[in-house]
Amino acid sequence: MMKLRVVLACVLSVGILGIVSPLGAASDALARFDGGIGVTPVSSATVNPDGTLTVNRNVVRGVQPPGQPWVIEALKAEVATDGAIKVRGRGLLVAGSNSIGTNVTARVFASLICGTGNGPFTTHSTPVADAVALAPNGDFRIDDMLSPAPPSDCATPALLIRSSGGANAWFAAGIPKLNDDN
Repeated sequence: MMKLRVVLACVLSVGILGIVSPLGAASDALARFDGGIGVTPVSSATVNPDGTLTVNRNVVRGVQPPGQPWVIEALKAEVATDGAIKVRGRGLLVAGSNSIGTNVTARVFASLICGTGNGPFTTHSTPVADAVALAPNGDFRIDDMLSPAPPSDCATPALLIRSSGGANAWFAAGIPKLNDDN
């Protein structure tokens, strides 16, 4: 009976202290993401009358894609109103070329972009200097602060996981969690 009381007290403490949510109370959450989309560098291509191709790159809110496709197995993220961000990613790997199935020793950071239509957009990112290395299996964790701090109302939030090298291309995007369902 004593063990049951201790377990119950621990469970209640976790709920009361907000440890269940990575950023504390639900009211502190600005945006949540559950699931990820790997990048496909080309969004469309048109065959011209002369037989050449016109390729449209998969640019998201002004951020360029890399040269190769990437996949991501899982992604969960939460952004707090003060700009604190926690991201957990699994299986972020190259999906093409001779480097297929590897992390190409990439380091990544996160960007939250708020806005609708064609912009202009303000990008709120974790510091590129603090980019985290992908594990050999593509797993990563980001626990940092966005700069500049995001607005208190983030219309149509887009979360991009980006490379710290070169042009800071995006490798994956978070799927917005629009309700509190599990």
